[in-house]
Amino acid sequence: MDFVVVTLFPEMFSLFWDYGIVARAIREQTITACAVNPRDFTKDRHRTADDRPYGGGQGMVMKPEPLAEAIRVAKRRLPEAPAVLLTPQGRPFDQETAGHLAALGGLILVCGRYEGVDERVGDSLVDMEVSVGDFVLTGGELPAMLVMDAVIRLVPGALGKEASAREDSFSEGLLEHAQYTRPRDFEGREVPPVLLSGNHKAIEAWRRENGLIRTFLKRKDLLERRGLQSEERRILQKWYRDIERLLDAQPLPGTDPSPGGQ
Repeated sequence: MDFVVVTLFPEMFSLFWDYGIVARAIREQTITACAVNPRDFTKDRHRTADDRPYGGGQGMVMKPEPLAEAIRVAKRRLPEAPAVLLTPQGRPFDQETAGHLAALGGLILVCGRYEGVDERVGDSLVDMEVSVGDFVLTGGELPAMLVMDAVIRLVPGALGKEASAREDSFSEGLLEHAQYTRPRDFEGREVPPVLLSGNHKAIEAWRRENGLIRTFLKRKDLLERRGLQSEERRILQKWYRDIERLLDAQPLPGTDPSPGGQ
């Protein structure tokens, strides 16, 4: 998969592309990545890429001419790739969106700066707007890295083991199960015995139930949006019966549990 980032600060991506899974994916040619700087298409000696907004107001706006030319250069490099603008006004970025983008052959990530980009550039050259959250940052570079990181994990061959991406949180609409490593006993807390049993079927069942527990406790909204599979429904019904038994075994506040109590 190929990535082109349109950014006023290409140096910010050097470290991102030089470490970890991303660096390995580039080294093994699973992906390619490069940057295009709008300042390279400015006409003045100061390489001015921003100007005051029409109508007044605070801040500056990215000038349309250099940004448009930078996006066109990126599109010539990746003719089939969509241009994605990172902006708080875009559609929320989630695992489903990451999967959709990972299925494409390439991606152009456009990083806004200042108060945003000239609307005419967005209308004519941007194919999709994406937001990484309901908050405002100083630019689109960090969101672009976040999107790249999430997408690259889903590109075949990037992680080495395809199962790693399939088992991540959100890959099936649930949070991932709890993880443990050595030592077996850490500060008096031991690894769940089932994970030491060698029984792969039992381990898989524990992981499925644990992921469901974590999702129910931390992100019930995921279950509400996703719906339940038959095995998940069975697990929840078992919890429901266990909770009912626990409640039935406890006296109501203010009552005397002893025989003959009033």
